[in-house]
Amino acid sequence: MPKITFMGAGSTVFARNVLGDCMCRESLRDADIALYDIDAVRLKESEYILNVLNKNINNNRAKISTFLGVENRRGALDKADFVVNAIQVGGYEPSTVIDFEIPKKYGLRQTIADTLGIGGIFRALRTIPVMQGFARDIEKVAPDAWFLNYTNPMSMLTGAMLRGTEVKTVGLCHSVQVCVQSLLETLGMDASPERLAGINSRIAGINHMAWLLEISENGRDLYPEIKKCADEKVRMWRQAPKEEKSGNMIRLEMMKRFGYYVTESSEHNAEYAPYWIKHNYPEQIEEWNIPLDEYPRRCVTQIAGWKEQYEKLHDDPALTHTLSREYGSGIMNAIVTNTPFQIGGNVLNRGLIPNLPDNAVVEVPCLVDRNGVQGTYVGALPPQCAAMNMTNINVHLLTIEAALTGKREHIYHAAMLDPHTSSELNIDDIVKLCDDLIEAHGNMLPEYK
Repeated sequence: MPKITFMGAGSTVFARNVLGDCMCRESLRDADIALYDIDAVRLKESEYILNVLNKNINNNRAKISTFLGVENRRGALDKADFVVNAIQVGGYEPSTVIDFEIPKKYGLRQTIADTLGIGGIFRALRTIPVMQGFARDIEKVAPDAWFLNYTNPMSMLTGAMLRGTEVKTVGLCHSVQVCVQSLLETLGMDASPERLAGINSRIAGINHMAWLLEISENGRDLYPEIKKCADEKVRMWRQAPKEEKSGNMIRLEMMKRFGYYVTESSEHNAEYAPYWIKHNYPEQIEEWNIPLDEYPRRCVTQIAGWKEQYEKLHDDPALTHTLSREYGSGIMNAIVTNTPFQIGGNVLNRGLIPNLPDNAVVEVPCLVDRNGVQGTYVGALPPQCAAMNMTNINVHLLTIEAALTGKREHIYHAAMLDPHTSSELNIDDIVKLCDDLIEAHGNMLPEYK
């Protein structure tokens, strides 16, 4: 009977997806599920929803227990086989507000700020110390556990765990699974399940900027047709009124300029490169349909809508669940049963992509079985794709360096090398912005010297 610990279980909908998936797999139905959070209300809500699912789809075979607060964390992790991480340190307020509002005072605008950019850097800096605390407990009470990280910034957090702890860690994202589907749907092409099942693809790079290196159907390369269609669509959308524009234009333009489609959305990739959000070209925001302040807007909507959403779930006695696209339960099943399973996972490079650094976290095809998660060799990326990845990896590595060494100068280095931040601010303002953000975070950050 495997033990599955869910850190950040107050993320009720996500916990329902991952743990509901576990209840759909025979090897995991009898699991001991430990729910951990620091928010008593949200923890109770998740416990209720999962107990309903356990009854409706699992004949109450799983054992579900809750653990509230840091003082009970080690109990949640004790003897765990798998630890799912879905925490958000600081929540919407104050953390997300700080990440967006202080940079605005310097004229720096963002869309999501959870993966790269000044927001991504500080999200990592406040999250890594919390995850290091998890790691210290895991090393003592569950040294053989696999840590499945779903929290952003994926590359920075996964890299800090793999380089700064002894915990077996893999980073998991949703974008690889839906990459091909999103591309075809954006272009109005057939993306039916039947067709998708017959399409072969290969994806590798870094999280949120992995590249669709190959896409074919019955041995026919689909890229020429896709690129022709994309050129026509983007040309039309750039001139269209806002309500007729696609939300995926930047990814398509990246494909045109760099040759390959990227895994994550346009609203994300708008802030991963220096081309799109520019105060000298304000017209680009409308032209490319860039949703500034998108993440805070989503947070406000989700917070406002959560009570209603929870009540609907709570009041549904027939609440059920079917297997989702999340990799988590498939990884657990593969390790428990030694049934091979393939994922797109985030692991240390170690030569898997030779033209990216060994100590970078890369997103590559991985094989999972009783031996755990094993990255597969990809080979060199097209040079322009590797170069674009490096502009993001520079920030990842220096942010991790700051977190692991406690050196303030590395925070400056990460920000000065960030593509969007450095394209908008001068070097003095970048340092001042970092200082302001450090001060605003207060005791959410350790002391940096």
